[in-house]
Amino acid sequence: MFKIIKTDLSSPFLPGSMEFDETDNELLTQYCVTERWTGDLSNGLFTLGDKAALVHGLPQRACGLLNLIRCYEPLDRQRVLELFEQAAASSSSFCFSTTIHLDGAPRQPVFCVGESTGLEEKYAGTIIGVFIFPRFQIDLAGRRFKRQ
Repeated sequence: MFKIIKTDLSSPFLPGSMEFDETDNELLTQYCVTERWTGDLSNGLFTLGDKAALVHGLPQRACGLLNLIRCYEPLDRQRVLELFEQAAASSSSFCFSTTIHLDGAPRQPVFCVGESTGLEEKYAGTIIGVFIFPRFQIDLAGRRFKRQ
């Protein structure tokens, strides 16, 4: 799944549509790990949280976009790159799902939801988002899921 849409940040969500209580949070953490990330479009540097960097197999929290995308399923890399390029060109909301593909390790599904803002000036702006990692991995040999 790869989706992007131009956003109008002046249009808020419907009242009551974004309510999130403690029960929702418990349910979310039972099934997945979430962590926010940021991208600075002025220098191309992405900053991940500790968990996201670890799951992506990156030695540092700060990385370039290509370092991040190289962790993904080879067939999805071009689509993810195009999505980020579109988001960098126009304030947008986007989402994608793929798997993290590291040699010798089970594949980790990942969902990403984000938005880009502040693109009025050339070579400026920010991309922010959240990674969602389901609490299972895909075992390639048996095509089975391993619960974390």
